[in-house]
Amino acid sequence: MKIVIIGGTGLIGSKTVERLRRLGHEVIAASPNTGVNTITGEGLTEALEGTDVVIDLANSPSFEDKAVMDFFETSGRTLLAAEKIAGVKHHIALSVVGTERLQESGYFRAKLAQETLIKASGMPYTIVHSTQFMEFLSGIAQSGTVGDSVHLSPAFVQPIASDDVADAMTDVALAAPVNGTIEIAGPERSRLSDLVARYLKATGDARTVVPDTEARYFGARLEDGSLVSDNGPRLGKITFEQWFPTSARK
Repeated sequence: MKIVIIGGTGLIGSKTVERLRRLGHEVIAASPNTGVNTITGEGLTEALEGTDVVIDLANSPSFEDKAVMDFFETSGRTLLAAEKIAGVKHHIALSVVGTERLQESGYFRAKLAQETLIKASGMPYTIVHSTQFMEFLSGIAQSGTVGDSVHLSPAFVQPIASDDVADAMTDVALAAPVNGTIEIAGPERSRLSDLVARYLKATGDARTVVPDTEARYFGARLEDGSLVSDNGPRLGKITFEQWFPTSARK
């Protein structure tokens, strides 16, 4: 099977490429660095020739409201149009649990626009909603930092390790399209402020986490259920305590 992974050189992409190649599939890790650009269309026709499955893992280089919307709409339209011409049989996109609940955020408005394009395209598809990656804890802490304090919502999160995400994306790539959304999450649920406090303590970071119900998560105010799934998600196997010693400092 030929599989093209847009964003195939990134965190999830590189791990998914490795897994699929190990299983004997022809996999192209597509990104602007490898000559494939979903904004301009450069290299898409050649990359998609004879392709069965496309996994879209691309992310916007900017989270500014207009820039992120332009990225996901332009990239989505360009990629889906090229897939139709190439006869791709399954379009897979990675999105975020709670996207539809977080529409105060320009980033999540853009992700919802991407999902809407996919659903309206007529392409056989699967959208994978994932909870936050454990690898993003440092960035989440930075986003809430004011001086020596980190102001974060105490809403629940259920973070998932990138290895578990890659395992799930591999399985979805080898399965039939569901023409709907599936959800994946980590094995443990905790409060965001508590989890980041654990992470900072474990890394020797002296910043103090302040639980703040008014703190915004990339522009959106969180409720307890905003970032978690109660729809029977596929659960990863790797806990924070298992992930941290081998992955947190990479």
